[in-house]
Amino acid sequence: MQSCEISGDSTDDPLSSGLRRKRQPRIVVIGAGLAGLSAAKALLESGFTDVTILEATDRIGGRVQSVKLGHATFELGATWIHGSHGNPVYHLAEDNGLLEETTDGERSVGRISLYSKNGVAYHLTNNGQRIPKDVVEEFSDLYNEVYNLTQEFFQRGKPVNAESQNSVGVFTRDVVRKRVKADPDDTEAIKRLKLAMIQQYLKVESCESSSHSMDEVSLSEFGEWTEIPGAHHIIPCGFIKIVEILARSIPESVIQLRKPVKCIHWNQSVSKEIERVADHNSDLPEEDKGSNVFVECEDCEFIPADHVIVTVSLGVLKKRHESLFHPRLPEEKVMAIEKLGINTTDKIFLEFEEPFWSSECNSIQFVWEDEAESESLTYPEELWYKKICSFDVLYPPERYGHVLSGWICGEEALIMEKCDDETVAETCTEMLRKFTGNPNIPKPRRILRSSWGSNPNFRGSYSYTQVGSSGADVEKLAKPLPYAESSKTTPMQVMFSGEATHRKYYSTTHGAVLSGQREAAHLIEMYQDLLQ
Repeated sequence: MQSCEISGDSTDDPLSSGLRRKRQPRIVVIGAGLAGLSAAKALLESGFTDVTILEATDRIGGRVQSVKLGHATFELGATWIHGSHGNPVYHLAEDNGLLEETTDGERSVGRISLYSKNGVAYHLTNNGQRIPKDVVEEFSDLYNEVYNLTQEFFQRGKPVNAESQNSVGVFTRDVVRKRVKADPDDTEAIKRLKLAMIQQYLKVESCESSSHSMDEVSLSEFGEWTEIPGAHHIIPCGFIKIVEILARSIPESVIQLRKPVKCIHWNQSVSKEIERVADHNSDLPEEDKGSNVFVECEDCEFIPADHVIVTVSLGVLKKRHESLFHPRLPEEKVMAIEKLGINTTDKIFLEFEEPFWSSECNSIQFVWEDEAESESLTYPEELWYKKICSFDVLYPPERYGHVLSGWICGEEALIMEKCDDETVAETCTEMLRKFTGNPNIPKPRRILRSSWGSNPNFRGSYSYTQVGSSGADVEKLAKPLPYAESSKTTPMQVMFSGEATHRKYYSTTHGAVLSGQREAAHLIEMYQDLLQ
């Protein structure tokens, strides 16, 4: 059996003997989403020639998935470019003419709320009544005032009191309730409506945070997420165009689709496993048998590498980190994976022959009056639909047709994903009839929905700082292996990128892009002499 142990003279050098002979490093990128494509693009443009992208699915883009139906493009995944000033995704879109057809309603300044800014949001109760516009505006002002308070705990270092349980949801619900109940100008009926609206607003917030409930989002860390200045934009021709632009300069031979990874065997000092791998690949060149890392694919192929950039989602890491890495990850990184949060936010698109909503209506917000005093936002399985917070009107209709986009998150989204299209369409139609008071609303002619939570290649939509976690955990997640202070072998054998690894921009497309560029920059700096 050929031994793969590191030779004596290589253990004291951060670069292996093969690399000292000016061999190009072999770099494997796992995942062809925004992070993986950005990393590969930067590496290739800097002069690296041995780069491979392994993608488990049959498409590139990751959590960007634009679906064309008729003349319209619908986003099952990423939808908004959040901010413009210095945002690499915005600049890619602007420089390539992708925003020329973006309407005013799709170019939003300030804090966005899921989708459209045109017209008026209709807040409807389960009794079929519309909450008066002035009541909604009063409540919205109050809620936004308290939302701003949640940002101050991190930004101003304010101490978190025990009553809040360090939870955005608990804090927000408690403060807003107290203020609503203390308002001397409101009748008891108006107060009850406003109390019920708290839960609806928190459902919207949960969809935006991709958490099961805002109760699970850390109050002390909530304000670290940083908003890039400038307007938010939708790409009318599809967010997938950003993916295609990134992939344009990457040779087709670099990207291997339908190539799921089973295990990353890292750190050459673990000789027994490396010997087994090398023996399995008896036809490997001698220098490959001494590689720092072997990527074991589900099809039994072992790919040698000097560096691997892992871009899989936090959801996949939570589920598979024990089997995906050998040796196992350091306890510090495992703890970071377990502490940080990720959950599911799904969209439900319903297409109708004709609109049943008025021309000024930009969304239908579901307010359950019986939730005025509720503490939990978890429902029995058969009541999963109560987690749907709203349906937004897609605008302009000339582009999209008569389409509503519903939002659901958390465990209830996973239940929805298990239902068939007919059940979901029928359930949503009944909800719309109930809340509008219109029993004649027809069933939609077509339904399209996402299923990020149950997809084994994603296991969630995007990350958030869960109660008990912090930005330091994001840094630990991003830290390359082996840790430099504890190893004399080649540094940065296994590197990590993806939205969950960006401390300020987690959950965003620009966070994913920047994280991929960040890891590429580390390797470019490491090999600057070789690349010259």
